[in-house]
Amino acid sequence: MPIFEVPLDAVEVRVLACLLEKEITTPEYYPLTLNALVNACNQKSNRDPVVQYDENVVLEALSRLRSRKLVMELIPAGSRVHKYEHRISEVLNLGRRELAVLCTLMLRGPQTAGEIHARSLRMHAFTGLDEVEAVLARLMSLEPEPLAVKLPRLPGTKEPRYTHLLAGEPDVTALAGAAALEAPVTAGNEIAELREEMARLREEVDELRRDLADLRRLFE
Repeated sequence: MPIFEVPLDAVEVRVLACLLEKEITTPEYYPLTLNALVNACNQKSNRDPVVQYDENVVLEALSRLRSRKLVMELIPAGSRVHKYEHRISEVLNLGRRELAVLCTLMLRGPQTAGEIHARSLRMHAFTGLDEVEAVLARLMSLEPEPLAVKLPRLPGTKEPRYTHLLAGEPDVTALAGAAALEAPVTAGNEIAELREEMARLREEVDELRRDLADLRRLFE
């Protein structure tokens, strides 16, 4: 059974996850403007799938999330720019470790504990796989409803994958089919991780430049 009576859709999951990610990784630029949030949703690094949302799609998702009390809209004093922040930590009563794992699952889809550990480092410095697995176990045993689930192990794989339940029960058959089409990923691929980190940093620099341009236009 999903944690919400009406599960979140894919756009809502992406918007909420981006707000959560940016609050943790770039708190000095949080809450986010609409423009910054659209850019965060459409990042090419640390996202699966990669999407191309326009402002209207994100605004509609924000409206739905606000009605669920998962997002708040703000207008800072002395500013005309609307900004947005999440309320998922208060609604779900989660700590920083749980939020880091949940956010990683929301941004990247089903993953192994090792992938979650590698991809969540900027949000929380886990001591190792044991700590990640302990957090996953807690998310899977939460009451009244769990927030994560372990997926059936795919043929030919050594490690199980996990996914979040904010969008309802996963379609295991569809997920297995999608995973079968992907090229095999070896653990500890440091070169791939470094390239991903470089791409992520470039995205953040571009985002900062866009935010600075927005601020300059306000004072022109």
